[in-house]
Amino acid sequence: MKNAILVIPILAVIAVALVAGCTQTGGVINMPTKLKMGLIPADDAQEMLRNYQPIVEYLEEKLGMEVELTVTTDYAAAVEAMKYKHIDMAWFGPFSYVLAADVAGAEAIVNGVRSETGKSTYKTVIVTRADSGIETLGDLKGKSFAFVDPASTSGNLIPRKLLLENGIEPDEDFSTFYYAGTHNAVELAVANGNVDAGADSDNSYYRMLGEGQIDPEVNVIIYESEPIPGSPIAVRGGLPEELKSAIQQALIGMDEQTIHKVSGWGNIERYQAVQDSDYDVIRQTAEILGLDLQSM
Repeated sequence: MKNAILVIPILAVIAVALVAGCTQTGGVINMPTKLKMGLIPADDAQEMLRNYQPIVEYLEEKLGMEVELTVTTDYAAAVEAMKYKHIDMAWFGPFSYVLAADVAGAEAIVNGVRSETGKSTYKTVIVTRADSGIETLGDLKGKSFAFVDPASTSGNLIPRKLLLENGIEPDEDFSTFYYAGTHNAVELAVANGNVDAGADSDNSYYRMLGEGQIDPEVNVIIYESEPIPGSPIAVRGGLPEELKSAIQQALIGMDEQTIHKVSGWGNIERYQAVQDSDYDVIRQTAEILGLDLQSM
């Protein structure tokens, strides 16, 4: 399922720790010379690297240091990469951020405000083929279903909560279910008839519609969740405070033209400061579902 471009044992990400670029003189830790930025896979890894290059160039100019970009194999790999200091900054989903904060000391610094709503929230959508005969969540019993990734918010955590609230036990009531690996893969599996229905984010769904990758007459939404806190950009807690602040200010000050060069962000018009407590609702949802963050 994974489209990583670089695979290294254990972490499956390129491995040069930030601390290797730091020196200590007179008890003062100097700024690193390189910032390692990680992306959770949403599309083909090579395409993501090309797509995010304008952001790399923007941050290099603003921060005055080299920025190195990598796409991890999955959500868990991104969390592990930050835990072991192989990446210093990452775009996480809300749930994968909570995992990273808990086990890797990640600190949320910003999330995106969507141009069409003026809000930083997004939603889970349950999608099926128009000809599937599925019209409600109850109709999903006995059908096949695709989630995104175990650590995906809109593609696993929230859908599971929605299904349970509507009398469906995700691990028992489907004929089969699996993790497709990316949001795009869920939509394409539904479009191609490989699965009866799947969970996605509204960001991903409408982006793929806009790019012509899926047809609204084929992939139809049958359910939307309540708003979810937007996906944060997080930094490794062990970075120098001056650098964390500089990264945050650079992202908040990023112009809309630069932001729009990256279509995968989903019509973000600007970035705003956030804090860890903004994601407590995700922790509460994980607790309701009986998920142990330390064991994931």
